[in-house]
Amino acid sequence: MVEKEYFGEDKNVEFKREIPSKHEKFLKDIIAFSNSTGGQVILGVEDETGIVYGIGEQSPFKLSDSISNMISDACTPQIEPDITIETLEDKTILVIDVAPGKFRPYYLLSKEKETSTYIRINGTSRPADARKLQELELEGQNISYDSLQEIGCEYDEEKALDLCKTMKQIAIDSCDTEEEKRAIKDMTLEKLHDFGILCKVGRNLYPTHAFDLLTDNRNKASKIQCALFKGNVRDIFIDKKEFDGPIYEQVDEAYHFVLRHINMGAEVEGEYRKDVYELPIAAIREMIANAVLHRSYLDKSCVQVSIFDDRLEVSSPGMLYGGLDLQTAKMGKSNCRNEAIAEAFHYMHIAEAWGTGLPRIINRCKAYGLPDPLFEEFGDGFKATVYRKVGNDSEKVGNTPQKVGNAQQNIGNEPEKVGNDFEKYTDILKKSGISDVFIRNIEQVYCECGMGVVFGQTNVMVWLNCSKAKATNVMNAMKKAEIVKKVSGLGPGKYEFVEM
Repeated sequence: MVEKEYFGEDKNVEFKREIPSKHEKFLKDIIAFSNSTGGQVILGVEDETGIVYGIGEQSPFKLSDSISNMISDACTPQIEPDITIETLEDKTILVIDVAPGKFRPYYLLSKEKETSTYIRINGTSRPADARKLQELELEGQNISYDSLQEIGCEYDEEKALDLCKTMKQIAIDSCDTEEEKRAIKDMTLEKLHDFGILCKVGRNLYPTHAFDLLTDNRNKASKIQCALFKGNVRDIFIDKKEFDGPIYEQVDEAYHFVLRHINMGAEVEGEYRKDVYELPIAAIREMIANAVLHRSYLDKSCVQVSIFDDRLEVSSPGMLYGGLDLQTAKMGKSNCRNEAIAEAFHYMHIAEAWGTGLPRIINRCKAYGLPDPLFEEFGDGFKATVYRKVGNDSEKVGNTPQKVGNAQQNIGNEPEKVGNDFEKYTDILKKSGISDVFIRNIEQVYCECGMGVVFGQTNVMVWLNCSKAKATNVMNAMKKAEIVKKVSGLGPGKYEFVEM
């Protein structure tokens, strides 16, 4: 007996004791492998039992030629498998290796494309539905769906120019140094066209799907659903939110939803206290950005971010794209489904270079001492999971408040010092045109953290008990007066007060 794992990942291996009398049962696996990530059909092994029977007295060479001709004659576009002869348990078997096809979709020549295009889902060969067939056709023509014209939407130059300004500002805000900010080049209408965010029909510009997703976002399925669950199953909601609007805003809002609901401890170094989240926040942002970037926008499902007691899951519609398999993706290779969005996210520093996402998540979890993250295809979707330190966290998080409490006690014992210290910023704020109301808000922020503590917009929202919009205005006032400086290495939007 032999297991499928002997030949590779079991979901991409099929056993056949012999060629079925109805060739279609055999051919649908060949077609499904070509339309998916490839796979192997092992001829001479019984599927139900794994018993090796071999091909008997047949000539393996003649049988190989016969199978090659059958596949070539019955399938379109033409599929050319690699057939090898192997000996297993002293019996001869054939290994029919099918590579992921480049000219999708593949289907039976004798039947309609709509009824004989097969794909692999959860280790079985199934007919592709209309949405998946459309995606396969785009793959075969090397066309990115998001760069196609948004039908029924007219070109609005003012809106396009506003998008250019917004993209540049986001890119500048993500920079750590003034030198990096100066290196950011203007986003122009020509670049929007080069990226595929705008397209030309004749001489006229038109918006693409990517343009809509980055502006009005009329795609009802293009949103992120976030939920905090009690326990480790999807049963009792503690909190849930749904974010729509431009997709770059969705990434930021979902990211901050997670930060609000995971544990935060503190490390005290000398006189300074530093907030530390239980999960690597850069990995969290990478997971959410990857889900939005690589999802299938033809699918009517949403990206979902789920927080459980023991893990964080981010799932997105659409399996790995273009025949890419999971092992190759974890090594850093990427086939990009949405090239226009990828260009936009890369320019705005929301996502790094293609293919670096999964390795970066793995490395950041390793640096935190967490279990390896899990990446898996499920049904017609993809899910990334990072695990929380359930056993150790109770001790770690339990000890952390003691440090934080002590740090707060030190601050509490020196209210006069903190108050006096802030006076050094008052004149600078007034000279920068900051109103008295905002100065009082900034003083409250300073009293909460003091010098040497890294904070962001979410912290300001908590400390001032205010809306996201107000926290943004307070942050902008501090940046305008240049009394805070950006801190790198802890995720986007992290600052600390400047020593005066």
